Amino acid sequence: MVKYVISGGKPLHGEVQISGAKNAAVAIIPAALLADSPSRIENVPRISDVTLMLEIISELGAKVRILNNSTIEIDPTGVRNVRASYEAMRKMRASYYVMGVMLGKFGRAVVGMPGGCDIGVRAIDQHIKGFRALGAAVEVSGGFIHATAEGGRLKGNQVYFDQSSVGATMNIMMAASLTDGQTVIENAAKEPHIVDLANFLNTMGANIRGAGTDVIKVQGVERLSGCTYSIIPDQIEAGTFIAAAVATGGNIVLKNVISKHLECITAKFSEIGADFEDLDDSVIVRSGGKINRTNVKTLPYPGFPTDMQPQIATVLCLSEGTSMVTETIFDNRFKYVDELKRMGAKIQVDGKVAVIEGAAKLTAAPVRICDLRAGAALIIAGLAADGLTELDGVSHVERGYENLVDKFLGLGADIKQIIVPDPEVLVDVV
Repeated sequence: MVKYVISGGKPLHGEVQISGAKNAAVAIIPAALLADSPSRIENVPRISDVTLMLEIISELGAKVRILNNSTIEIDPTGVRNVRASYEAMRKMRASYYVMGVMLGKFGRAVVGMPGGCDIGVRAIDQHIKGFRALGAAVEVSGGFIHATAEGGRLKGNQVYFDQSSVGATMNIMMAASLTDGQTVIENAAKEPHIVDLANFLNTMGANIRGAGTDVIKVQGVERLSGCTYSIIPDQIEAGTFIAAAVATGGNIVLKNVISKHLECITAKFSEIGADFEDLDDSVIVRSGGKINRTNVKTLPYPGFPTDMQPQIATVLCLSEGTSMVTETIFDNRFKYVDELKRMGAKIQVDGKVAVIEGAAKLTAAPVRICDLRAGAALIIAGLAADGLTELDGVSHVERGYENLVDKFLGLGADIKQIIVPDPEVLVDVV
């Protein structure tokens, strides 16, 4: 078992390099299988979700070469298997992208139900609705999703999502790239990683227009070819470091960012007293001393992202006044609140609303991480708190953040990883 141990109360200062976007990488990697020749993908984050996705596509027959710390080559020419293993799929949510890729390329897919963090109901009904609109027969049985395109090839059609879904939008884009005819996706999600996936597919020869708007048009093509492509910087990682700088009263420089992608985050942090300076592909974050209260409501992009909700809620625990945080995307995203209360936070949750009474400081306590973004929030709390904070469950964090401990050390934080015996595997010797 690995724990993080943080001695808090030290302002963060210095520069930090933001890694490639997790949510783009886990879609672009399987999308490379749609091509008939190898692709070189750069700025790939070294996180466990990427490792899992590479394992999944390798099981399907792809050859993966790690060229350096952030560059991989994917050769899809040996892919013949359309069945993804149950064990691999259940470990991560984004594994469902394999379904759109296999359906688009081979007209058939058999995949285990996806897993991921327990942050509430994340149904795949919109994915299935989209596949059916493109002419696939889809059944769910025995923990697997079975999908088969009529006649062996999907056909372009109108796809209307009942609610905006990032995963479904990306899955249908991938599947539709090799269809007969045009697919029009209405009420599409607009997040930056959707645009990044569309740009990658277009670089391979796809014909996708409108990504980043709520109507995306995909004209199917006969074939896609491999390419070289660099993944965008991670918007949520950058936002997490912004939150950490503000919580600790520090000043940092975020390098390798796209400031336009950060506006939905920086606008709200500006309200609570942070100051930002845009320098091309870098952003300077300066805490404003005191932290002002505010109200936050998570919304689809370009609204405030749900993946930043735990981080800003933690910062608001240190604010002057009472704040309200409303979660509109997921049903179960306040599980981390009980852990923050151990550290002295004053938060009351009623359904999807958390009322936060700001306090002067947080105090260290042993806490357990329950999901990826909750983990980021508890690290921020530990960095801001007085005393020594121990965090269990850090594997959740390593799903989505690359070299997080080293990056915080580079900013002057007192944080370290320690390995402790796992009590479940200890055996008494008589």
